[in-house]
Amino acid sequence: MSDVLDRPTAGATSTLDLALRIVEFLAYQSGPTTLAAIATEFGASKATVHRHLRGLASRGFVRQDAATGRYDVGVKLMVLGEACRSRFDIVTTARPELIQLRDETGQAVTICALVDGDVVVLELTQGRTVIEFATRPGTKLALHASAHGKIWLAFGPAALLDAVRQAPLPAWTPETITDPQTLERDVAKVRERGWSTAPDEVISGVNTIAAPVYDHQGRLVASIAIVGAKQFIPADPADAQVEAVVGTARRISRALGWRE
Repeated sequence: MSDVLDRPTAGATSTLDLALRIVEFLAYQSGPTTLAAIATEFGASKATVHRHLRGLASRGFVRQDAATGRYDVGVKLMVLGEACRSRFDIVTTARPELIQLRDETGQAVTICALVDGDVVVLELTQGRTVIEFATRPGTKLALHASAHGKIWLAFGPAALLDAVRQAPLPAWTPETITDPQTLERDVAKVRERGWSTAPDEVISGVNTIAAPVYDHQGRLVASIAIVGAKQFIPADPADAQVEAVVGTARRISRALGWRE
């Protein structure tokens, strides 16, 4: 579990830090946990951990199974989570990171979600170049011909790829993938490397780099991308551009509760 839990925060009191880390540790367990296992995880004495557990239990953050004596998260966490859920919608959570990505790359940035089987643009942040894109929130993108779409085909519901593969694949440009087998190979490549591109596939002379965003359950809930002219985002993009997009997607995912 040491790779899942954050390290102690600099400046935090050791007592508060340990209590918070115990709550986080319990939240990621598959079921109630023994006092000994908790103490071992943090290299603390059973007496110290027990004292924290009693305090947390008194406030409803932890509960003890009466039959086994094991500890689990309390109902208070669920209550607080539900109370705060509305503050963590995807666009609101992602916006500061998307702006930073725009500033870092100079390119326009988009975030999309799957709505009724279609990849839909939720927000577009214009870039710092002379080119502006007319894509508006609510615009639907082709699953087979966009970098966003390929992310959803690679990491979204399995039935999505089956449906697209069996339907006609219209050509938006001469470079649009219209062959199901070619699309399958492209999606497999996206799945392997964790990001996608679509040079000239939607608009000639334009390319996009997209990456997946996950929620606390590891579900794909959004895709983000930079989009720009191929002179700025070549068909074989620079490592720095890819790392910027993928890194941003990971930070947004972590903000949504995802653990890598």
